[in-house]
Amino acid sequence: MSNLFRRVAGTAAAIVISTGVMAGSALAQKVTLAIGGASCLCYLPTVLANQLGEYKKAGVDVDMVAFKGGSDALKAVIGGSADVVSGYFDHCVNLAAKGQHLQSFVVYDRFPGLVLVVSPKHNDTVKSVKDLANKKVGVSAPGSSTDFFLKYILSKNGVDPNSVGVIGVGLGGSAVAAMEQGQIDAAVMLDPAVTILADKYKDLRILSDTRSQKDTLAVFGGEYPGGALYTKAEWIAAHPKEVQGMATAIIATLKWIHSHTAEEIADKMPAEYVGKDKATYIAALKNTLPMYSNDGRMDPKGAAAVLAVFSQSSPDVAKAHIDLSKTYTNEFVDAANKKLGMK
Repeated sequence: MSNLFRRVAGTAAAIVISTGVMAGSALAQKVTLAIGGASCLCYLPTVLANQLGEYKKAGVDVDMVAFKGGSDALKAVIGGSADVVSGYFDHCVNLAAKGQHLQSFVVYDRFPGLVLVVSPKHNDTVKSVKDLANKKVGVSAPGSSTDFFLKYILSKNGVDPNSVGVIGVGLGGSAVAAMEQGQIDAAVMLDPAVTILADKYKDLRILSDTRSQKDTLAVFGGEYPGGALYTKAEWIAAHPKEVQGMATAIIATLKWIHSHTAEEIADKMPAEYVGKDKATYIAALKNTLPMYSNDGRMDPKGAAAVLAVFSQSSPDVAKAHIDLSKTYTNEFVDAANKKLGMK
């Protein structure tokens, strides 16, 4: 295992001590970046930016911390033991309904890439979303975007989300193992895990897919932003230099991604994320490339789609009268695109 990330097995509190030590050095100007499921291709731009040295080029010393899921990474920022989350934008909308002002400042996924997959062990009993009633379904962690997506799909298909047992299985290898062993009936997964399963089980049943623009439009009725860097609005206001540096690093990385092949990108990624089957990883990456944003901007229509989805599945969001303009800013990505000579 490389030392690219500091690993956290438990709660966000586990990193308070280490971040407190770093805080003593004002010159270091470290930004602690919490990532929920770093091995997933949806988070690749965040990791690749570090591999390419883009954070340092942009004048930011980023300390990346890996978590089991997006909800755990979010807890780290809410609790103050991390500065920024690399996670899904929908958390900003969900927490706005609870009076917590989080704001994304660069979006790297045009669509979420979430896939609802049936366990190969349960193909005979689960043939549609309706069959998931009273079944066990895996998500990365309860309260994560995978959980939000599951509840939306269940509700959309007339299944009471409360009738389904939600099980946290992580992402990547742990989720694949749970599916292969039949510990769960289905799971919301992300690539490369989906492609790994599909390569091994040719009859793999996919109930819902958001890895392409066409599929995302079919599920949500519009483009639906996925991965983004976000944090507390007050932190952004207090650290504009660091925020600008991180936005610039991600934009430069997106530019690099769209000018290189999947094979070249895989060569830059940490070996433990690529895994032993590099060919399958590259195949998954080729499927994922269209998902990555070209410019890092939040499309207001995409933000509205997130609000519409949550309003359907969450009464609190529906009645909260959320001002979407406060859940994201394009100020920093616009400056980064201008600096890098992009439109």
